[in-house]
Amino acid sequence: MVRTVTDAERRTRVAQRHGVAPQHRYDDVLAAVRAMTVLHATEPATVHLALHARVRDLALADVDAELYGTRAVVKQLAMRRTLFVFPRDLLPAAWGSASARVLAAERNRVAKDAVALGVAPDGHAWLDDARGRVLDALASAPGGLTAQDLRPVLPELTAAGAPAEVRQLAGRVVTNLGLSAHVVRGTNTQHWRLSRPRWTAIADWLGEVPAPLDAAAGWARLVAAWLGTFGPGTEDDVVWWLGATKGVVRRALADVGAVQVALEDGRPAWVAADDPLLDGALATAEPWAALLPVLDPTVMGWKERDFYLGGHRAAIFDRNGNAGTTAWWDGRVVGCWVQDPEGVVEVRPLEPLGADAAAALRVEAARLTAWLDGTRVGTVYPSAAMRQEAADCPYPVLRA
Repeated sequence: MVRTVTDAERRTRVAQRHGVAPQHRYDDVLAAVRAMTVLHATEPATVHLALHARVRDLALADVDAELYGTRAVVKQLAMRRTLFVFPRDLLPAAWGSASARVLAAERNRVAKDAVALGVAPDGHAWLDDARGRVLDALASAPGGLTAQDLRPVLPELTAAGAPAEVRQLAGRVVTNLGLSAHVVRGTNTQHWRLSRPRWTAIADWLGEVPAPLDAAAGWARLVAAWLGTFGPGTEDDVVWWLGATKGVVRRALADVGAVQVALEDGRPAWVAADDPLLDGALATAEPWAALLPVLDPTVMGWKERDFYLGGHRAAIFDRNGNAGTTAWWDGRVVGCWVQDPEGVVEVRPLEPLGADAAAALRVEAARLTAWLDGTRVGTVYPSAAMRQEAADCPYPVLRA
C-alpha cells in the first residue's frame, strides 16, 4: 500500500532536516550545507544568512573559514545556471551532469554572440583560444586573478570604448571555464555582501581534483541528495530543481531506487528507499519560528510550494520565481522581514498571528539584528511584501 504523507509531516521534516527550527540547528557550516544539499549563492549574502538561520553560534568568520580556508564548501555554477555553494565532495556529480548541461548551452550562446558582435568569424575557435589565454594567465598566478586583473588577457573584449555587450563576453569566458571545472571562484576581495572573487585554477584551489562523474551517475547522485533534503517531492519538483528533463529525472529516480508515496492531495511523490517516513508517521515538532533570506534553499527547494506557502506566493515570489525574505511560523511562511535604516530587523506579517508566533518571531528578529550588528543587506530581488511601506502593511509590524 502506498504511504500517504501529510502536509503537516512535510512541514515537520523541514523543521528537522533543514535545521531552521531553533531546536534542530546544526553545529557547523559543513553539516548545514550537507543537510541542504547546496545553498543558493546568486546573492552572496544569502550564503551567510542561510547559515545563520541553521547553525548555532555562527560567526561570519566561520563561513569564510569554510569557503576560503578549509574549502570544504565551494561555489559552483550548476542547476538552472544558478550559482550554489556545494559540499566539496558533491562537486564531481555537478560537473558531470548539471554543470555540463549548462556548459553545452552556454558555449553555443557565447560562440554565437562572439560572431554576431564581430569579435571573431568563428565563435567556437575564438572561445577555445580565449579560454586557453585565461588558463595560461592563471597558471602563473596560483593566488588567483580578479576580473580586472584578467582584462589584459582578453584585450579584444575589454579595450576602452568596447560596447557593453562585448565587454560582458569576458565574464562569460571565465564562467565557461568554471562550468567545465577548470577554474573556481576563489577568495572574495570584497565585503561578504558582495562578490568580487579571485578566479583561481581549480587545482590551485582544491589541490587534488577528482574526475567528474559520468552524466547518469552525476544526475543520480544529485537526485539522491535532493531526496535526502527535500523528499517527498513530485517529479515536477525534481525536474525544476535540477533544471533537467523528465527523462533524466525518471532514470535517476530509478537508479537510486526511489520509492513512490502519495502527498496529502493524492499526487504521487518520491522519497529515498531508506527514508524513515516509510516506517511510520513523524513525531510532531514543537512550534518554531525562523527568518530566512532572499533565495533561501528551503524556500527554493520545490516547484510546488502550497504546503508551506499557502496563498502568499504573489507576495513572496517575483514573476521570475525568485523568492524574497520569509518569516516562518510552525512550518509555514507567514510574512517577510526587512531592515530599517539603522539595520534593525522587522517582521511584516501577511496574516494574523497569535501571541506565541509574534513573540517567537520577535526573538528571531532580535537574534538576526544582533548578528548583523548594523550591517544592512540589500537585494536585487525584493518581493512585493518587502517593497511595501510599513504603514501600509495589513498587520502590525513586529520589531526586534
